[in-house]
Amino acid sequence: MLSKRLIACLDVRNGCVVKGVQFEGLRNAGDPAALARRYNQEGIDELVILDVTATLESRQALADTIRAVSKELFIPLAVGGGIRSLDDAKRMMDAGADKVSVNSAALRDPSIVTTLASLYGSQAVIVAIDVKRDGDVWRVHGRSGTQAERRDAVGWARDAAARGAGEILLTSMDRDGTKAGFDCELTAAVSTAVSIPVIASGGAGSAEHFVDVFTTGQADAALAASIFHYGQVAVADLKAHLAARGIPVRPVC
Repeated sequence: MLSKRLIACLDVRNGCVVKGVQFEGLRNAGDPAALARRYNQEGIDELVILDVTATLESRQALADTIRAVSKELFIPLAVGGGIRSLDDAKRMMDAGADKVSVNSAALRDPSIVTTLASLYGSQAVIVAIDVKRDGDVWRVHGRSGTQAERRDAVGWARDAAARGAGEILLTSMDRDGTKAGFDCELTAAVSTAVSIPVIASGGAGSAEHFVDVFTTGQADAALAASIFHYGQVAVADLKAHLAARGIPVRPVC
């Protein structure tokens, strides 16, 4: 069985890391480069940087921040937020990103997924899917979670995979920042529907939540922000907890 990956997320606005609850009430959480350096030393498997307001404010993800962060890392770095075109993606890759994550741009024009995959390889293309429950439907949302789409999460994930996405970054907006646990039902539904890795996001609050999402949720990777930023769960301790529960993880060097 492949090792499960732990991913730290840096939500960035104006060059600073921020964190909120259910995509709102953002507050400062530190310097991106300093946090990246710390995570690299602590043994996190990957890092994701999301410019959380770039799409709303019609700004491009900050290349200077990416350059500063990439200098601190020896692990894969993914960048998303405000990537609206092939030029935006190229700018991020040139700045040091290993992967790009597209959300609103892919919803608007799904062909961008195939084009990016042909240019950089599927392994470098993540389709981010922000989801909110709407009755019995997992409704996809764009534009930083402010715009409901007609698409449902499972159907859109299948489409993204067919178009060449290498991974799905699946965020439960209902759980985001709540520390109430991942939405394992949602994650399992998407994970079993596609053959590419699914990264679960939204709701991490304890080590046991990661156990749940890797078992019940069938996720390939799990992403968190607050519990790592504020030292509530140490990466080494989390990996030890997962290993003790029989979940394969990469060792902390």
